[in-house]
Amino acid sequence: MSGGADRERRRLSRHGTATIILNLFYEEPDDDRWLPFDRYPRRVVRRIVRGSPRIGGQRRMFLNLRAGLDRIGVGYRVNDYAHARRNPRELACILGKPFVLEKVAWRNPILFGPATFDHPILDPGLLQRCPVRRVLVPGPWMKEMWRPYWDEPVAAWPVGIDTDAWQPGSVACKRIDVLLYDKVMWDRDRGERELIEPIRHALRVAGRSVREIRYGFYREEEFRSALAECRVMIFLCEHETQGIAYQQALASGVPILAWNPGGAWRDPAFYPHRVTFEPVSSIPYWDERCGAAFAAVAEFATAWSHFWDEFQRGAYNPRAYVMENLTLEKCAADYVAIAKALA
Repeated sequence: MSGGADRERRRLSRHGTATIILNLFYEEPDDDRWLPFDRYPRRVVRRIVRGSPRIGGQRRMFLNLRAGLDRIGVGYRVNDYAHARRNPRELACILGKPFVLEKVAWRNPILFGPATFDHPILDPGLLQRCPVRRVLVPGPWMKEMWRPYWDEPVAAWPVGIDTDAWQPGSVACKRIDVLLYDKVMWDRDRGERELIEPIRHALRVAGRSVREIRYGFYREEEFRSALAECRVMIFLCEHETQGIAYQQALASGVPILAWNPGGAWRDPAFYPHRVTFEPVSSIPYWDERCGAAFAAVAEFATAWSHFWDEFQRGAYNPRAYVMENLTLEKCAADYVAIAKALA
């Protein structure tokens, strides 16, 4: 054994992980559209026209888990279907879309998630059809929503945040008071009229400078730049299963005033005709160090005034919350513990 390999063995041993190598499976659907195999030239054309693709929440989850495993010294294979077939007793960790479950006839015990699907009613026979031993969902309220359908096999697990990539910026660069983060999803026109515009107006009346960013229309570099130049963030979203973006803001030392209306899960694909569940949360991972929240637009002016006063006196410490609860290392170690229990 070479000296470098020996050092690696000792490093893994210190972490207590030398005996486990995870089998990770993650893919994103990219089907042919018009002709056989046309997905390949279409992929090239998209990259030329649009540039590098935006990193969505599911891919970010996969990348951050891998980064966390690297940091704690846990080995893994990625999409090694041949190894899984040869070793049917080994755990398969399937993280992507559910179509990966149908790609092969799995004999391996499966740890599925957290990037799965919205609700068990989309596949009620999954646990009988596939050897799924545990299903991960991103947050606690989602676990509660699934409880009447699948209880014991379901656990909440958040992916970690890269606290090296998302760090507090220089105070001297904070030229803008507020970053308004818009992730209003349902009934968009009404949300613009009855929530976003009244908040814009209230901030103008308060004399605050504002930069806006909208979910799905930015790249991570743009968000990082916005956080570097803004003092606080207002986060507008009906509900979050984990909320990676707002947690990236917390890791960047930016306190948040969050709209947290609670109430029912209002995904129009399910509510109210298929699923009625409450309460949901926009900030499922949170404590008083992160900032403050308001439930209705009528409360915003009072909530804003109190939040801004508290911010100015240094009452918040959002990065400390992330460092305590949501680092790459901690969340990866939690994932490994779940996998070890199944293996």
